Amino acid sequence: MAEANTPHIAIIPSPGMGHLIPLIELAKRLVDHHNFTVTFIITGEFSPSEAQRSVLNSLPSSMASVYLPPADLSDVPSTAGIETRISLTVTRSNPALRELFGALSAEKRLPAVLIVDLFGTDAFDVAVQFHVSPFIFYTSNANVMSFLLHLPKLDETVSCAFRDLTESIKIPGCVSVPGKDLFDPAQDRGDDAYKWLLHHANRFKEAKGILVNSFVDLEPNAIKALQEPSPDKPPVYPIGPLVDTGSSDSNGNDEYDECLNWLEKQPFGSVLYVSFGSGGTLTSEQFNELAFGLAESGKRFIWVIRSPSGIANSSFFNPHSQTDPFSYLPHGFLDRTKEKGLVVGSWAPQVQILAHPSVGGFLTHCGWNSTLESIVNGVPLIAWPLYAEQKMNALLLVEDVGAALRPRLGEDGIVQREEVVRVVKGLMEGEEGTVVRKKMKELKERVVRVLSNDGFSTKSLTQVSLKWKAYQR
Repeated sequence: MAEANTPHIAIIPSPGMGHLIPLIELAKRLVDHHNFTVTFIITGEFSPSEAQRSVLNSLPSSMASVYLPPADLSDVPSTAGIETRISLTVTRSNPALRELFGALSAEKRLPAVLIVDLFGTDAFDVAVQFHVSPFIFYTSNANVMSFLLHLPKLDETVSCAFRDLTESIKIPGCVSVPGKDLFDPAQDRGDDAYKWLLHHANRFKEAKGILVNSFVDLEPNAIKALQEPSPDKPPVYPIGPLVDTGSSDSNGNDEYDECLNWLEKQPFGSVLYVSFGSGGTLTSEQFNELAFGLAESGKRFIWVIRSPSGIANSSFFNPHSQTDPFSYLPHGFLDRTKEKGLVVGSWAPQVQILAHPSVGGFLTHCGWNSTLESIVNGVPLIAWPLYAEQKMNALLLVEDVGAALRPRLGEDGIVQREEVVRVVKGLMEGEEGTVVRKKMKELKERVVRVLSNDGFSTKSLTQVSLKWKAYQR
């Protein structure tokens, strides 16, 4: 773990790769540029996944990993939301965390700082007991974090369900959000997921500071409002964008080689990359409409497909397999699109695809890691949010930043194939696409600036790291 006299930080990521990756990128920055050592403390309902262990085992020696025993959630209903399960996992890991900190204290290797993400605030109890300074790294954007900081007040002043509000919610510096577009756990105020969200939001003020994975050029008004001193919130440090830049080595991965080799043969900026992330699935009907829309657009594409979330009841589908995503494609789709499309099952090397000069657009679920990877590479977006805070991200990207187009839902809640064609052509060849492409090019240039030695994000991280070094025993 920590060497003597080297500043030491502990990080508890919430379960899930989407939380782990940006925290690893933060750790790399702290080790490489600020001479810290880092210990990742891994909690979970189950033993860590192979992917998680693989990522953690590949880290340099200045980053250690400690796996706490799996938390017992046997009494939690299977219907409980993911926010509830993650929160309880961290909370019920506190006894094991207390034991670990006790052992580190006896060895004089206790960290000076504990960093958690949104769902880890109950670990503050152990940090404070051992005089370890608690911080939050909010892995999404400043607009959503502003909403969380305002949630306790909203909870007191709004009596109805947020989705029933007749006016949008206005928070200083942020894009206005209709109640129906607030993130999933805020939609049912009677559900435990909402109660946990409110619980964490109430504890945000106990942190000594909040780091946010965004940057001032992307959200100038929200960040300015967050940085105004207030007794209700700790100091806020915009340190992004922190993204996984990936390895250029395929390590013999067939999907990696297939995608990159195919892209090499395509014209500059001609390919639309389509992916809904590791957790995103469409209904059978929506999957079908997207397939037809991509085919009818005539545009080149790479589509990472996952099996639909609903069982198909249509002659377009082959009903014999519920696990092979290819069996859900419309009959003849692969033959019809073989000249212009590449369909990949479940996984593709997204970082390398977005960095490839042949890629000219990204149809995305608006997960924040994916969004930042696009911005870093200057790839314009089609915003197709599915869950979590993704509708709020889409609002920010479309209405405030102007870096994305968004398809319109039909009355049945489905994006019809004609709308898919409209928005794909609009992005790849239309005037709308020219506007968002220009905006993304500007943002890409500004990323280079904020991450330069004297850039705003670099200075923010230096500011907080100096504070941490002063805490070191």
